[in-house]
Amino acid sequence: MSGARAGSDVFRSAARAYFVYGVVYLVGGLYLLMHGVGVRGSRLAAGAEWGLIGVIILLGIPYLLVRRRVWFERWVLTRRDFARILAALMAVRAWAVLRVALRPETATVATPWGGELTFRAGAALFFVVTVAALLFVVRAAWHRETEAL
Repeated sequence: MSGARAGSDVFRSAARAYFVYGVVYLVGGLYLLMHGVGVRGSRLAAGAEWGLIGVIILLGIPYLLVRRRVWFERWVLTRRDFARILAALMAVRAWAVLRVALRPETATVATPWGGELTFRAGAALFFVVTVAALLFVVRAAWHRETEAL
């Protein structure tokens, strides 16, 4: 496999991993909003705002990662630099989620299948998803790209 192709593949994998991470994050966040967790004001307004922001992020970040965008790389950041900043933000997010997972006591939320899920268990699951996606993004961020703009 050529160097250019390998570089493209690591960024494609990072984009896919971030997309999965984003879907889990968005679905989980909207589910919590539906149950009144973290809501100030109207649940519908909060859900619509966060849903719209989530979809933009969910689609925008993988779009920028999956392949080189000349307009982005010339005027904003290289794809590697973008991935490095994204990795740093994801690491901060992973740390915040880990702190919730390590709390001795947390609240619960009803599950769609009946029963309850503690925030601690949900945070632990989300931490695993975050770290898995983070590893793909880190791999792409520090991969040496050889293809020219």
